[in-house]
Amino acid sequence: MPSEAPSLTVYYDGSCPLCRAEIGYYRKQDGAGGICFLDVSQSQAGLGPDLTQQQAMRRFHVRRGDGSIVSGAAGFVAVWSSLKRWRGLARLAQLPGALALLEAAYRLFLPVRPLLSKLFARLRPMTSADQKEQTP
Repeated sequence: MPSEAPSLTVYYDGSCPLCRAEIGYYRKQDGAGGICFLDVSQSQAGLGPDLTQQQAMRRFHVRRGDGSIVSGAAGFVAVWSSLKRWRGLARLAQLPGALALLEAAYRLFLPVRPLLSKLFARLRPMTSADQKEQTP
């Protein structure tokens, strides 16, 4: 029996400790089995012709099952719609003006992401997976 294609492909910056932690959380959620998580910091493989590695590193992107790409807040809402515990928030994001507010908040977050990522990396305890990544 052939395996089904994922309903979503999430492109994330695996070199960002904050991003890795968030994706690690999403991976553990009920409904995450239908999502393919692709670390774009390591490879351009699987991006497709309509998304560059540079674009994917700068902003959160999600490819839907139909091949269309959404990014930023709309990308997060697409992921939340697939995760059982997050579907309520995804429904709230469909209210008039909500997605625009989420996108505005995301755009404010982007310039401070590198600083927050460094702070997050310093504050959280190092896991064995992190230690393996740092070993040459």
